[in-house]
Amino acid sequence: MANNDNESPSGTQSLFRGLQLMEELSNYPNGCPLARLAEETGLSKSTAHRLLQGLQSAGYVTAAPTHGSYRLTTKCVAVGQKALSSLNVIHVAARHVEALNLDTGETVNLSSLEDGRAIMIYKLEANRGMIRTRAYVGQHISLYCSAMGKLFLTHAFKGKIDAYWESHRDEITTLTRNTITDLAAMHKEIAAIEKCGYAVDREENEMGICCVAAPIFDVMGNMPYSVSVSLTTAKLKELGEKAVAAKVIATAQKISQELGG
Repeated sequence: MANNDNESPSGTQSLFRGLQLMEELSNYPNGCPLARLAEETGLSKSTAHRLLQGLQSAGYVTAAPTHGSYRLTTKCVAVGQKALSSLNVIHVAARHVEALNLDTGETVNLSSLEDGRAIMIYKLEANRGMIRTRAYVGQHISLYCSAMGKLFLTHAFKGKIDAYWESHRDEITTLTRNTITDLAAMHKEIAAIEKCGYAVDREENEMGICCVAAPIFDVMGNMPYSVSVSLTTAKLKELGEKAVAAKVIATAQKISQELGG
């Protein structure tokens, strides 16, 4: 990297270069030598050392076991966790959900997992046609009979499907002729979801209505949210399941990226 150093950085330059050093150190959990840090950031050793001393005084950097090396401290983790907790998922997801709503013209839903059920936290109604789904913001939706729910079963309950089935036995009832109430059938369904990366509610909760959902992942690799498109069975056949799924997956990936996933 070309040397863009100034031997007496101050103000914005010092802040920017200090952040550069922290970003570079994040690639070396066991510590990085001063010489390599200077080379990677384009700073002179003297400037890098001076900035590292300041970061060390502030508690963000400490000396690593290897002589002349530095590493980040857990204070960075604490700050990062606070930043993550300050993210309002609806604020982050809104523009992507709105874009999907405008693109498809269909109802778009955003849900989270709460007490073994999916809870609707955001919804945009279809802007074409007169079809309206029964789902509403704040509604709790059983996992076994919804596209978003089956995604939570696939990811949040991975390896625990049998236990979920047993603990929710009284809840698992036939809502339509397509509702999956057999455990073996659900295992087969989850295997298919793992393979294709999205889930579909094929009139399992409400006759005439289908739903295509994709998972949203956070920085820890967990799946706290799901986004879906609800539409009539006839419209899904017209547009094609894979075509709709591709749009939902793309939206989920954009939200995931903003959440650090």
